[in-house]
Amino acid sequence: MAGGGAVAVAAAVSLGGPGPAAWPVEPAGVVRPFDPPAATWLAGHRGLDLAAAPAAPVRAMLAGTVRFAGEVAGKPVVVVSHPSGLRSTYEPVLASVRVGTDVATGQQIGRLAVSGGHCGGLVGCLHVGLRAGDTYLDPLRLLRPPSIVLKPVGAPRAPRPAGVPERRSP
Repeated sequence: MAGGGAVAVAAAVSLGGPGPAAWPVEPAGVVRPFDPPAATWLAGHRGLDLAAAPAAPVRAMLAGTVRFAGEVAGKPVVVVSHPSGLRSTYEPVLASVRVGTDVATGQQIGRLAVSGGHCGGLVGCLHVGLRAGDTYLDPLRLLRPPSIVLKPVGAPRAPRPAGVPERRSP
């Protein structure tokens, strides 16, 4: 999917899709947030880095099927495809699952490998990616769904800026 369609998929999953996502590691402190580039060819951070102890269990954020478990550029990686069309990636992870294995939300897929490169030298750091087609999405959208706040009926309205006409229903 491209552009806006991918965002709609992520919103649907986080708000009412296959259920709440599981944190892939515990305790999960965000070391580096998602920071997409302005254009696909530019530098950016296309995932989320989470602090965790070396050899910590790594769990699938959502139910799905393991599509890859092996090395990419010398780092061990696990990729899970989800029925919603999303794909989550976890690195560096020493896989305990094989390609084709169906996994449940929160099921262990491996253990965190020691790596000092991606997280600025921090030992014990998991990089989690989330994609819809070729579009990278913020994994926190699944892990921390947005909260919806309703205002009570009759609540005071915010003042209208000067020069903005009042909208009336037809």
